[in-house]
Amino acid sequence: MLFSLVACSDGVRVDSQASGGTTSADGADTGDFDGGDVAGGGGTDGDGSDADGGTGALPELAVHDAGFTGTYYSGAEQCASCHDDLPDASGNLVSMASDWSSSMMANSARDPYWMAKVAAEARRNPHLQDSLGDTCSRCHAPMANDTARKDGLTPSLGDGGLLDEDNPLFDHAMDGVSCTLCHQIDDDAVLGTPQGHSGNFNVLVQANPAERPAYGPYSDPNGVLMQSQVRFNPVFGAHMSDSAVCASCHDLVTPAGGHQAGAAVTFFPEQMVFSEWRNSVYASEGDSGRTCQACHMPVVPGEMLLANRGGGVPREGVSRHTFLGANTVMQSMLMTHRESLGIAVPAARFAESIERNRAFLQEAGEVEITDSSISGGILETHLVIRNQTGHKLPSGFPSRRVHVHFLVLNEAGDAVFESGALNDDGSIDGLVSDADSSQYELHHDLIDSPDQVQVYEAIMGDSAEQVTHTLMQATRYVKDNRLLPSGFDKASAPDDIMTVGQANTDDNFQAGGDEIVYRVVLPADGEYTVIAELVYQPLAFGHIQDLFEDADLDAVDRFRTLFDATELKAEVIDSATITVRQVQ
Repeated sequence: MLFSLVACSDGVRVDSQASGGTTSADGADTGDFDGGDVAGGGGTDGDGSDADGGTGALPELAVHDAGFTGTYYSGAEQCASCHDDLPDASGNLVSMASDWSSSMMANSARDPYWMAKVAAEARRNPHLQDSLGDTCSRCHAPMANDTARKDGLTPSLGDGGLLDEDNPLFDHAMDGVSCTLCHQIDDDAVLGTPQGHSGNFNVLVQANPAERPAYGPYSDPNGVLMQSQVRFNPVFGAHMSDSAVCASCHDLVTPAGGHQAGAAVTFFPEQMVFSEWRNSVYASEGDSGRTCQACHMPVVPGEMLLANRGGGVPREGVSRHTFLGANTVMQSMLMTHRESLGIAVPAARFAESIERNRAFLQEAGEVEITDSSISGGILETHLVIRNQTGHKLPSGFPSRRVHVHFLVLNEAGDAVFESGALNDDGSIDGLVSDADSSQYELHHDLIDSPDQVQVYEAIMGDSAEQVTHTLMQATRYVKDNRLLPSGFDKASAPDDIMTVGQANTDDNFQAGGDEIVYRVVLPADGEYTVIAELVYQPLAFGHIQDLFEDADLDAVDRFRTLFDATELKAEVIDSATITVRQVQ
């Protein structure tokens, strides 16, 4: 079956005066899935409870055995014994398993936001409770999911399910997107095609466990030690350097509108990172071409050995397994609450990963003040926002947003105009969706009022064309003005990655970025400082407030506790400053 959205027309537009639509599904009966063992957060009133039914409890997840061995998969600790502490050409140590251990890939099954979202989705879509555990664990706990499928079991995330420490597949689940999962993905006919997306990767069953493949990018591997020690056979697999492997989970569709019984099945594009890349200049064969791995798994300069024992020959082009990303907010949460989340990774390793990802994010975009001048008491500033990634910015799950913070200061340092000020709780001043999560901010070409904010985001809509934050009730996007990568043609883009809303008719919104004009009436003559910042948030405030309506679920309650306690809510991607003077 081809997974593509049949239609995704221009979204309903809602402004600050419009009534807007409310989020659908306000807490149907949860049935057997109450999120009881699937962690999440909540603030308290001082008596151990809050107005929304939360308790302020912390998660209580167990540490898993990362050295487990299974019929089809083994834990990352098995790989770390040979693939950590490897000196590169300069004598610096490269540690593949350790680098991976503090990434979101390694912690995909311990992500408290994911756990909370699954619990809330199950409540709001009770007819999907049985299938949600299978669907969501396919990419977040893939080794457990695939083992259960191969053994004829039903993957579940409810009580006693894959995330329960008494479940025999708990270790498989909590090892996340691990070494022996990715390195066994088969280069079959569906890899990189729509049929192979949404977690539909294939790992073959081997009659002899010692013949389980460990695909890698080198054509002449020596497999004697690996076969004898961990019963995997290193073999050449060119596809391990291909973006198609990443597409297995990062092009992902869900049944549109929750697929009610008897309805025709269409699909909603939850995230289409691979398709966005494929429609960019980065997918070309020329000098501009770059794979997912090239950016997110940077190559170590020079030659180095791949293992710390067993001999071998030095290799060029070894990729660091850092899996660079942008979610420093979640990594900060994981680092601070390691004990509650059952994470046996030192804080220092998370801190290093956060700094790597922060530097990586700062390469993702650019803001430039191309012109700023004062005439007749009016300051007019032109900004150019550039997307320097190989996909939309932001990309991935539609909880993410990038916005422009624009500030004008007088000579005394006082603000005379500000759009997009970020508050400590993660909300943005003047943003419609943060005041009312059933509405969303329009895309702007001109901003001349503090209550207008330029925010690049994807907003989901339901079958009634109203805003929804419930993934399984989404049928389309009512807004998608996320910044396009270079080479992306918004006029001919496929429906599942199209620009939606006013940005679609904004001639200044094109491949590679956007241009915005800010117009400010100044109070007096003098010198003014103009500051523009491009700010990234992985968890948009309005989206999270909608989730917190289900704070009586343990998973949501616990996530809210962690979120409220996490000081880091956003990252500045880039900034620009200029000084201008008004003279009569």
